[in-house]
Amino acid sequence: MADKIQELSEEIKQFTAANQEELEAYRIKFISRKSVLGDLFSEMKNVAPENRKAYGQAVNEVKQLAEEKFRALIEELENGSESSASKAPIDLSLPPVVNLGTVHPLTIIHNRIVEIFQKIGFNVADGPEIEDDFHNFTALNFPENHPAREMQDTFFIESNPDIALRTHTSSIQIRVMENQKPPFRTLAPGRVFRNEAISARAHCFFHQVEGFFVDKNVGLVDLKQTLYYFAKELFGQDTQVRFRPSYFPFTEPSAEMDISCNICKGKGCNVCKYTGWVEILGSGMIDPNVLENCGIDSEEYTGFAFGMGIERIAMLKFQVNDLRLYSENDVRFLNQFKNIS
Repeated sequence: MADKIQELSEEIKQFTAANQEELEAYRIKFISRKSVLGDLFSEMKNVAPENRKAYGQAVNEVKQLAEEKFRALIEELENGSESSASKAPIDLSLPPVVNLGTVHPLTIIHNRIVEIFQKIGFNVADGPEIEDDFHNFTALNFPENHPAREMQDTFFIESNPDIALRTHTSSIQIRVMENQKPPFRTLAPGRVFRNEAISARAHCFFHQVEGFFVDKNVGLVDLKQTLYYFAKELFGQDTQVRFRPSYFPFTEPSAEMDISCNICKGKGCNVCKYTGWVEILGSGMIDPNVLENCGIDSEEYTGFAFGMGIERIAMLKFQVNDLRLYSENDVRFLNQFKNIS
């Protein structure tokens, strides 16, 4: 038995591998579970008790030698490949290899929403992500005791309780209306922040699009026709739309808009909670107090506003069931959108 161990040791030391096939043959013979070393370990039961310790040590030494040799063979092959590649002639006529990335799914939806509304005259405005109380709450008709002002919903700046991370892009609406003269037909996309637990359906930050139109004689019919147009352009002409009464401090009357579930086609599924409908945005006629807070005569001008979450729209368009995927930067997830623009 000692002679067999010595022979295997010599064979391991002298083994060479010129390619991956020979390396794999070495692994199967000396490293795998069914290797010759495995046979040696199985012979332990046939060794006399007083010799088992010495026998086990000898077999373990050969096993360690085989593993070290295997690592050395791998390194030799890798170095050999790099050396061969470096000696290969370079074809300067070949075009450069460029590994292109992909547009983020939220960016795809953002661009599509902006494109749809720009076709009917909306321009795009931007504003700061760190806002004061007036633009984020007071001017939007939030009463002093409104729950959204409390810590559980808003990230306030600790050193100044009147400053917070904006909770909606409606603050941009206020900045536009107080610095410009009507008419306005504006879209305000951006990132917003809410003090919420992170889950598959909620996050502490997300992206929102606010839209508003202020002019003389703007009515509810203008709001409804605008949103009908948007829903059918984005989700398809067969999409059904319905409005439900709701409440928002800055609009009166207010309504939430649902579309027929584009996943189950209205038949009912877990996404639409088996109702056949999915809520995509909130809307309403701008409250006269909001116009007056911005120095606009509410007797002369009226307007409507709406707001939607880009993540919600992207979930419906791409049938993604976990909001966290949008912010984890997992290349496997992002590569699925390479052919979408």
